[in-house]
Amino acid sequence: MSAAYDQYDYQSYWEGREYEHECEVVVLRTLLEKIPKIKKIIDIGCGYGRLTPYYLHRAKKIVLTDPSSKNLKVAKYNLEKVNNEKDKIVYRQSTLENLPKRIKTKQFDLALLIRVMHHLEDPEESLKIINRLLSEKGFLIIEFANKLHWKAMFKNLMCGNLTFPLEIFPTDIRSDKNVKKHTLPFKNYHPDLIKELLKTAKFEIVEMRSVSNVRSPIIKKYLPLEALMPIEKFFQKSLSFLQFGPSVFILAQKKGEIEN
Repeated sequence: MSAAYDQYDYQSYWEGREYEHECEVVVLRTLLEKIPKIKKIIDIGCGYGRLTPYYLHRAKKIVLTDPSSKNLKVAKYNLEKVNNEKDKIVYRQSTLENLPKRIKTKQFDLALLIRVMHHLEDPEESLKIINRLLSEKGFLIIEFANKLHWKAMFKNLMCGNLTFPLEIFPTDIRSDKNVKKHTLPFKNYHPDLIKELLKTAKFEIVEMRSVSNVRSPIIKKYLPLEALMPIEKFFQKSLSFLQFGPSVFILAQKKGEIEN
């Protein structure tokens, strides 16, 4: 079955985005350290396996899923080149909605949902599905595009939209033209809405991180990556309560079962 990303070179998208990539590596490593024991990981919407090498060592079995067969083929090619543990990785082409039909539920200690939330049609139901995939007290690392990042806050407040921080509904940033073409959703979320959706899906938040805090073409032009990353590492935790960055990561733990 064809998927939207079959027609898109997602690997090329990350060329020139070394800062954003390293920011996500930093936060992923930080959050992984807070999970004591992991046997099985499922990466939902794994893309071309960009982040897999950074958690590969933590589990005995890893399931990489993506709707795009192209992404999975690239992931398999890339990962088999750089590691000797290819036997622990299983590849499954599937949408998130169909995962319970393709994979046994209640078996994973950790689910990853990174760079996926903004494309989901029904985020509430998606989180409930992830709950069913996780074992008792399993963990979820979720990333979402932050509606309240500092640039958006500044722009809206300067335009006199003083209620912007209270507007909890997601913003779809596709143009009207693209919406008419029925492209994938691309939604920025209010952090309070994500918190509520996690609670509804019976997850408890363990920790939040503000990510890509100094993402700016001008700053990236004049400051090398070696100078940017210490700044990023320092601010990921300290700015999390402000939801400062354009990307927010949350570590959550399953606290109950979702009925089918």
